[in-house]
Amino acid sequence: MRRIVVTGSLAYDYIMAFPGSFQDHIVPEMLHKLTVSFLVDSMRRMRGGVAGNIAYTLALLGERPLVLASAGQDFGEYRTWMEQRGIDTSGIVEVAEDFTASCFINTDRNNNQIVAFYPGAASYSRHLSLEQLSLGPDDIVIISPTDPDAMVRHAAECRRMGAQFVFDPGKQTPRLSGDQILAGMHGATVLVGNDYEFAMMAQATGRPVEELLQAAPLTVVTRGEHGSTIYDWQRDEVHDVPPAPVEKVVDPTGAGDAYLGGFVFGLAREMPLPVAGRVAALAASYAIEQRGCQEHSYTPDEFVARYERVFGRAPELARLSMIATVR
Repeated sequence: MRRIVVTGSLAYDYIMAFPGSFQDHIVPEMLHKLTVSFLVDSMRRMRGGVAGNIAYTLALLGERPLVLASAGQDFGEYRTWMEQRGIDTSGIVEVAEDFTASCFINTDRNNNQIVAFYPGAASYSRHLSLEQLSLGPDDIVIISPTDPDAMVRHAAECRRMGAQFVFDPGKQTPRLSGDQILAGMHGATVLVGNDYEFAMMAQATGRPVEELLQAAPLTVVTRGEHGSTIYDWQRDEVHDVPPAPVEKVVDPTGAGDAYLGGFVFGLAREMPLPVAGRVAALAASYAIEQRGCQEHSYTPDEFVARYERVFGRAPELARLSMIATVR
């Protein structure tokens, strides 16, 4: 039976809202000694972390993903939340002497973000291994941002076991060395990143973006409100995927994680890539409409109905309700 394994961070997100614009308080000619402080209007602590967010979307769509990650002594209620939503938490190790990772996200009125991340117990993830899961070619592993050594190790383990894997350096891109980025890409089934992250990867590796785009059989480049592009190098096809309309932009945090969860769901169900991309875009739109990464929800029927309103009928989604029912 095919399995989807999600590796990456588990964290508590501290979501803050700044009523102004960051750029109004930055003096370009003084960037070499930048000192700024932003008085925010609100702050909420929410469940997050890339692995948790991706798994949440997969669970909403009817999958039962297994999460391989490390968390801290304060993780108990988060674990219960995940299990109640159909996520397999058997791969999550709790570290008694540390706290769950914390992500502090400040968003301005233009949806620009300044993020600080404390890894906490996530650093222990470098000691976790996929080998015990005995994965094979039918299984899919998502390697998302966490401890850099863990990301490289998991990629190597997937290659040894012959498992398919998705490499998404995401917000860890600035911390990854060029060699680590190339090691994570090597043998990947899918390479994922936004346009800015690909520019950073090119800078770190010394290789042009055009070359990096061809590092995996499938490459996905996301561009926020401008949609995404899927490069299928095996078929020599390029698919431009439009964004899904958003009823109200509340918080973009977690949209990329929801996109990846939706895309991997479509990939696992062998949907045509344009359909998988649209599933991903729609999953992302739900996240944008709520503050926090796991505060939105929908039933499979609601998801299919909204998909058909936005993109038209897709026969591949007809079985979505049945998938959730027999999960």
